[in-house]
Amino acid sequence: MGMSASIFKNARLVLPGEVVQGSLRVDGGCIAALDAGATSALAGIDLDGDYLLPGLVELHTDNFERHLMPRPQVPWAELPALLAHDAEIAAAGITTVFDALGVGEADAGGLRSRPWNRVLDSIDTCAERRLLRAEHHLHVRCELPAPNTIDLFAPFHGHPRLTLISLMDHTPGQRQWENLAQARTYYTGRKGWSDEKFERQVLHAATLQERYAAPHRAYFVDYCRANGIALASHDDTTVAHVEQAHAEGAALSEFPTTLAAARAAHERGLLTVMGGPNVVRGGSHSGNVAATELARAGLLDILSSDYVPGSLLGAVLRLVQGDILSLPRAVATVTRNPARAAGMSDRGELAPGLRADLVQLHMIDLPDGTRQAVVRSVWREGRRVL
Repeated sequence: MGMSASIFKNARLVLPGEVVQGSLRVDGGCIAALDAGATSALAGIDLDGDYLLPGLVELHTDNFERHLMPRPQVPWAELPALLAHDAEIAAAGITTVFDALGVGEADAGGLRSRPWNRVLDSIDTCAERRLLRAEHHLHVRCELPAPNTIDLFAPFHGHPRLTLISLMDHTPGQRQWENLAQARTYYTGRKGWSDEKFERQVLHAATLQERYAAPHRAYFVDYCRANGIALASHDDTTVAHVEQAHAEGAALSEFPTTLAAARAAHERGLLTVMGGPNVVRGGSHSGNVAATELARAGLLDILSSDYVPGSLLGAVLRLVQGDILSLPRAVATVTRNPARAAGMSDRGELAPGLRADLVQLHMIDLPDGTRQAVVRSVWREGRRVL
């Protein structure tokens, strides 16, 4: 998996403001130089005109959870799940990933109602042995109305990989699940609930929200402040939701469900995160605002793959082909912008001195006039990982 040469030549370099045909030199795991035009170097990796992008930075993916429980009530062993998730992440061009792990669930049989200790041990062990292709961080998603949220958060206390916490409230009838029919489709399909169980949970959810949401919210807001952890709100629907998040010190508004909420977030300095699948599919699976609508309004800062790792590059191409964003600006939503939001100034751009996290991207023209991006190779800190 070592790197065979320090020069990448005959590449389309996707820079912050333009795309340049040229070469890139790597030294000591960092980008040493960028040069436009042809190079006289005989050695090196010839990209044959392919694009060279910064490694993608993913702030919110449920993909690890999907591998840990591939079917409702079917748990999978932690180590194989992690390695499969990691390989899929790298194949999507992601070199820095925030594994989104949920704590708190009213459903006792769900993945997020179980302790995460063994999962955290698996991440640490594999990272120490250099078995992981991507660099893994932790994004803990806290379900505020669940009675067990604070107890399940205990293994994350002081964990060096914990960089981001988001506050969630999936009570049916509000935020993401304002539309109860959409909520029923999700929980009966994805979670395997019966209609009867869904009806029982809807009735019980309001009671749990009233009892636990406010004190749990205060607990995690205080934890973030005391420990310097970035805070994100989740599924903001109203201006009031955004105002509350802003007052609590949130830096990110994940998946705002309305144009009004996204605009309010921008006005208050919160970065908006939208789902790549939303862009690729042409809209939200929950019936909420389309990510492309926010992009056209200048309100889209960061793309997350959410539940499909490959959707990041697919969404970038959709934004470019739809004449919504230029290629450099679209690429920034999956590289520079999420890196800066996470406080990482050492990656996210092709620039001298930054980490040599690189993605070789080949474009295929399809019969319908669209293009498909194919990840050919990936390097992390100059070391080839795919």
